[in-house]
Amino acid sequence: MTEQLFSESISQICRNDKEGLRRIYEDYNPLIYSAVWEILRSREDAEDVTSDFFIRLWDAADTYRPGHGHRAWMLTIARNMAIDYLRKRRREEPVEVLPEDGGKQTPVDERAVNALSLQQALESLKEDERQIINLKIMGGLTFREIAAMLGRPQGTVAWCYRTAIRKLREVRL
Repeated sequence: MTEQLFSESISQICRNDKEGLRRIYEDYNPLIYSAVWEILRSREDAEDVTSDFFIRLWDAADTYRPGHGHRAWMLTIARNMAIDYLRKRRREEPVEVLPEDGGKQTPVDERAVNALSLQQALESLKEDERQIINLKIMGGLTFREIAAMLGRPQGTVAWCYRTAIRKLREVRL
């Protein structure tokens, strides 16, 4: 969806026309779900937060400022909602007690590492690396947009992306 079409859709939402929300939903539901899932790592939770995102979008449509990157704006909202969801859930969940051995894992066999699926390979990345990979590849955002969204220098974002790609290549060999 172009910036202009997105702005038109937002204008429709501001006029209580559900057609604008439908267009945005159809174009961006997979992107929003993917971004939220990267943080929550739960299908059910990601579905809930994604649904809530589009309700929030309806309510926050009048805060959108055209020309500032609509994908980054939406992803920032979705990311914040997912983080808020995690914080709320952490306050509600009881604390787990670790086993007597401290929950230490045994070394992983090298063959098992080489057999990892793409999903497992992504899970081997640090959270910030995984998030940058997701925003760059799935979200189609530029390093500049990602840097602005995460509040990090553009060079750091680019370096983190290249490091993550190198790690994924090593795991997939």
